[in-house]
Amino acid sequence: MYMHCHGAIFAPARLRGLFVAVGLACTLSAWGQVDVGEASRLRALVPAAQVESASNQQYVQLMDKARSQRALAPDNFPQLQKLRAIASRLIPHAAQWNERARQWRWEVNLIGSKQINAFCMPGGKIAFYTGLLDQLRLSDDEIAMVMGHEMAHALREHARSRIAKSQGTGTVLSIGAQLLGLGQLGDVAASIGTQLLTLKFSREDEIEADLVGLELAARAGFNPDASVALWEKMAKAKSGEGGPGFLSTHPSDTDRARRLQENLPKVRGLYEQAVRR
Repeated sequence: MYMHCHGAIFAPARLRGLFVAVGLACTLSAWGQVDVGEASRLRALVPAAQVESASNQQYVQLMDKARSQRALAPDNFPQLQKLRAIASRLIPHAAQWNERARQWRWEVNLIGSKQINAFCMPGGKIAFYTGLLDQLRLSDDEIAMVMGHEMAHALREHARSRIAKSQGTGTVLSIGAQLLGLGQLGDVAASIGTQLLTLKFSREDEIEADLVGLELAARAGFNPDASVALWEKMAKAKSGEGGPGFLSTHPSDTDRARRLQENLPKVRGLYEQAVRR
């Protein structure tokens, strides 16, 4: 039994509702200036609410651990205040990429660590490590590019798609997640919560996050030129001893910088409009 977005689909009647839902997901495309195509068709087969719930639980645990180690920045810490101010400008533009973002309870926290890393988990849970800010000496525009990139992973539901692809491709997603009950994949989404921070995205996911993040930041009034400068800094950091953890899953290369450069004209007008407001 095979599933695809174009052409005929032959499936038992009980599964047709599931495949219709997947078909609808295939038609969804972003209303943006950058062209990233359709969102993954498979993500519809993993309950978004369960993935977001699992990520929230892991985020709380991570923040509790950082707090117990006195590594969680207090609310009045200047770097954290800066991160939250940048996020407050980006978040209003998130819903155009994912309607669920309107209901997300966004959080931004800062963890004291030499790691060069940052992430945004499903459901809008953001964390930066001080190593990223300090060692790369990021400007506000560059921080916005990192944050936009990480938010884009959550908005385009890359983790949700990774779970579906890794767990279900061999058995047609467990025969329609047990005939539309979605129980087995729901359990997978919950059990994988402890692994959400280590999920590796594909090259296509990373390029998509670059471009969506670029547009988010431009709409929020951050200079899109910073995207190229950021990845030049990342490349230099990667060449250093050990290399940053952020780059172990975020490859930086000339092709990536080229794609960003090519897309700068598409978002420059958004940036100029935002700074005039």
